[in-house]
Amino acid sequence: MSKFRTIVMYFVLVLVTLALLFGVSRMERRLDDTVASARLRFTGQIKNAPPVVVFTTVALGSFRGLVADMLWFRAGALQEKGNYFEMVQLARWITDLQPTFSGATAYLAWNMAYNISVTCSSFADRWRWVNEGIKLIRDQALEYNPEDPVLYKELAWIFQHKLGNIMDDANLYYKNQLAVQMMSIVGSSPDWKAMAAAPANAKEFMKRYPEDGPFWQTARAAGYENYEALYAAFKTPNPAALPEALLLRLGEENKALADDLTNYFRAEYLREKLKLDSSLIVEINEKYGVMDWRVPESQAIYWATLGIKRAPGNKDLSCERVITQSLYEAFRSGRLLMVDDKSFESIIVVPNLALVDSVYDTFVAAQETYDKGNNYSTFRSARLNFMKEAISLLYNYGNFSKAEEYYKKLQRDEPGVHRASLDQFVMGQWAEEVRDATVKKASDIISGLLFRSIYYMIYNDQDAALANERIARFIYNRYQSDMGDSDRTRLPAYSEMKKTMVENCIKTLPPLMVEILKAKIQTEQAEAAEEQTGPLLKQPEGAAL
Repeated sequence: MSKFRTIVMYFVLVLVTLALLFGVSRMERRLDDTVASARLRFTGQIKNAPPVVVFTTVALGSFRGLVADMLWFRAGALQEKGNYFEMVQLARWITDLQPTFSGATAYLAWNMAYNISVTCSSFADRWRWVNEGIKLIRDQALEYNPEDPVLYKELAWIFQHKLGNIMDDANLYYKNQLAVQMMSIVGSSPDWKAMAAAPANAKEFMKRYPEDGPFWQTARAAGYENYEALYAAFKTPNPAALPEALLLRLGEENKALADDLTNYFRAEYLREKLKLDSSLIVEINEKYGVMDWRVPESQAIYWATLGIKRAPGNKDLSCERVITQSLYEAFRSGRLLMVDDKSFESIIVVPNLALVDSVYDTFVAAQETYDKGNNYSTFRSARLNFMKEAISLLYNYGNFSKAEEYYKKLQRDEPGVHRASLDQFVMGQWAEEVRDATVKKASDIISGLLFRSIYYMIYNDQDAALANERIARFIYNRYQSDMGDSDRTRLPAYSEMKKTMVENCIKTLPPLMVEILKAKIQTEQAEAAEEQTGPLLKQPEGAAL
């Protein structure tokens, strides 16, 4: 009997064990499904932390939140004392300890970019803190949360608002630093399509150029034994470029190969340094129009676009707003003409008129998606404001047919409101904009008038050229008198703006127009020399270009 009871007991225990294992298996599958649906992921052990933090984290396991709380208290105490040296490392450890808590990372990044940065009197120190805020999200948090639109929106917002706006006295320093940073990696005129078509990574590169192939024989003869040595040599100069020793070995007959190598290493360096993918840049350029990726608005659009791509359902209102706002700003001042890579104190940007239709279409699409049928939609209001500004800018830059097209759209969207002619409407806009213009608006208006003056001069309409140049000078003097007393609102010297516009026209106008312009410049310089009134770019107030 005792033996029978023992057998029965073992049998029952086996059944209970099997039932428990079955229950655990079902629960494990449910937990796995929950983890997948909530996009949770294993956080791993933090790196480069002091031994005490590593030990405590491992020992406490799931209680690592306690360690994070201690680090939060430490960060708060340091900030209150104005001791910021540990803040970057603390922010990184907190992000490692709570990698899926995107709100915490967003706050830490915002705190460095906004709160801590403005406590520094040095613009270089301010840029360092802003850059650390960017890197915390871009280089670390997005590795843990590649599908979290909150982080993409916050990162895009720093580019759009902190770097792109003028609220910070150091905004020109930031813009110059960002432009110089981009040019140090990809140069001033990158071939984005060629970069996108290059190998996606080092493995693909080595497949295209195997170690025993002719290219590496040439590279070794130039002193570069392997991929790592060549890549390091590429990154050494500023801007990054293939080493001269390799170019000499390749020779002119292999220029196409040298271009391919340059495009690959540029794309790879860009991915490593700024986490920007050339393929997505090409996609954005094709969708909206070719953008200047040295300005902050372009990079804001990049990160907001990536946020929408990776968000559940490929929809996110916050990222959509960043795109519409940044695209609008890129239209207004999204083409860089001049950077100050010495003192970082001035920068000249002009409108990117090629984006006009994309801005309009983006506002329409956003309203259709998020506010369909709402006549009081913020997207509709923003679109109307955009059209009014676009009409003036297009008119200023001599694109009269496009200005007329958008004026008709404005009349259609606001029936009965705009009865004046296009010319009268633009004059009214000028009067309004000069009265309370931002530095961007003033720069846009002046640059547009200077462009029109050059345009009319090429076509021998000296009266129109003189009129536009006088208006540009009047607006410049009026703005500088009212708003030019602060570094963040002051325009560059008028002569510098005029010189830059002339040089830009020489670079961008059709060859025949450039020849006419150069001939007229030479003629005016000769006449000015005879009259001792100075050359074209140093003429007295009121003179025609």
